[in-house]
Amino acid sequence: MRVLIDHISKVYTDRQGERTEALRDIHFAIEENEFVVVVGPSGCGKSTLLNIIAGLLSPTSGQVIFEGARTDSKPHTAVVFQDFALFPWRTVLKNIVYGLEEKGLKWAEQIEIAKKYITMVGLQRFENRYPHQLSGGMKQRVSIARALANDPLLLLMDEPFSALDAQTRTLMQYELSRIWEETQKSLLYITHNIQEAVFLGGRVVVLSRRPGRILNIVKIDLPRPRREHLTIEKQYLECVDVIWKYIKEEAKEALEESP
Repeated sequence: MRVLIDHISKVYTDRQGERTEALRDIHFAIEENEFVVVVGPSGCGKSTLLNIIAGLLSPTSGQVIFEGARTDSKPHTAVVFQDFALFPWRTVLKNIVYGLEEKGLKWAEQIEIAKKYITMVGLQRFENRYPHQLSGGMKQRVSIARALANDPLLLLMDEPFSALDAQTRTLMQYELSRIWEETQKSLLYITHNIQEAVFLGGRVVVLSRRPGRILNIVKIDLPRPRREHLTIEKQYLECVDVIWKYIKEEAKEALEESP
């Protein structure tokens, strides 16, 4: 076991003392080399869960355990956000080495590691470009390369392709699947897109509407490597249907509860 999300609950309290329960008793493990996806209706606490695992937010109860020991999450995780989060004054190369600088590695080591991941994400010709010179898909590839360069125990991705157009998003799903197959990094991926969850994941954790609780954990027993033809296969469509049946009523009720 690489990471245990151990009975996590989260309650927010505003200035007036009003309490909002975001997560309730979330409990599952992420194994080494496993790609786990969390999916659920809008507002179910998916991003809250990721922020707790990343050490950016404290749970009200429960804990996150890395390889058998309760420790600070930050040295063990790297996060890819949906808004790219690149430094505009740094080139592709210098964005990727940022975390390596913090580790105090020699410049030659930083360059060697950065170039490895630049090649992996297919940006060899763009290492000296600045973020404003890149497309959305290229910016997100830089974010992925930067996260991988830090060699985290667990890579966290919070709806990383949601800001991209439909065609680019589909291509980035193929790219991420290829990169994961190459690195075999333990990965937790947040999405509201069921088709994306089934295409990418080895297991899908299905959350209810708020307060988010686990409805089921669905094993996606589809062959790898995952390629575009998979999305018309019967087994893929059956997995999508199973998850949709869990989420359908939850999503409808969440919509009705929205202000």
